[in-house]
Amino acid sequence: MKRKTANQFDQRVLDLYDDFAHGRLDRRGYLKGLAAFAVGGVTVEALEESLSPNYAWAEQVPATDPRIKTETVTYDSPEGGGQISGLLARPATGEKFPSVVVIHENRGLNPYIADVARRLAVEGFLALAPDALSPLGGYPGNDDDGRAMQRRRDGDEMTEDFVAAVKWIDTHELSTGKVGAVGFCFGGGMVNQLAVRLPDVLDAGVPFYGRQPDAEDVAKIKTPLSIQNAELDRRIMAGAEAFNEALKANEVPYESHVYPGANHGFHNDTTPRYDEAAAELAWKRTLAWFNRYLKA
Repeated sequence: MKRKTANQFDQRVLDLYDDFAHGRLDRRGYLKGLAAFAVGGVTVEALEESLSPNYAWAEQVPATDPRIKTETVTYDSPEGGGQISGLLARPATGEKFPSVVVIHENRGLNPYIADVARRLAVEGFLALAPDALSPLGGYPGNDDDGRAMQRRRDGDEMTEDFVAAVKWIDTHELSTGKVGAVGFCFGGGMVNQLAVRLPDVLDAGVPFYGRQPDAEDVAKIKTPLSIQNAELDRRIMAGAEAFNEALKANEVPYESHVYPGANHGFHNDTTPRYDEAAAELAWKRTLAWFNRYLKA
């Protein structure tokens, strides 16, 4: 099935999907909402399918790409979930690399996030993509079950899992000791939390449409941040300006980008919310940020 684009949907349909994907709407309410837009021979089932992720679209760098090496690793998270597994990707040649932790959305280490890690490896980074669902058996193979599983995890413990990930890769034998983090949705908010928690360890952060930290915590941030937001993402945009002003007041190096007409999740190339132009520009800015602060 060919991926549709956001402009082929009523914005209210995309908003319904966003509410469902973030747990603000259960499946029954989601399907009921979609029914109002199932017109002209389009069934609710067909509408749901067209909105759902298709991971065949996300593979930009296959696991077999000769430019990289990948492996599954585990690391200790004693204050979190205990043992956390993840994908470690790196260039096929070289001895040490700047490192980046890749933080998934609210559904575990799915194929899209694994591909993002491989994309970073192609660009010369040691990339670790942890799976916060590890204590529950790992990503289950589909996003609906993944979301349900992630809701069962304790939020504070998951934060510790990613704190442990940054510390683990920072001292990894293949790491130069320069470490960044990039995350999407839940992961974007986690990047902001890591900047609060690890100001002297995290050297650069790129949060994509992530929840901002509490105002009183912004003063703890030293990590340079490149913030990527979507104009139509009302929930995240509601706190964006205040966050920018707080970073500025605390003299934190940052840049903040808002992509016109883009929806929350615009970088995820598995759903119609994907915006190719915005995603490509945001990725160029991501790489430029990491090159600036991790490779210098």
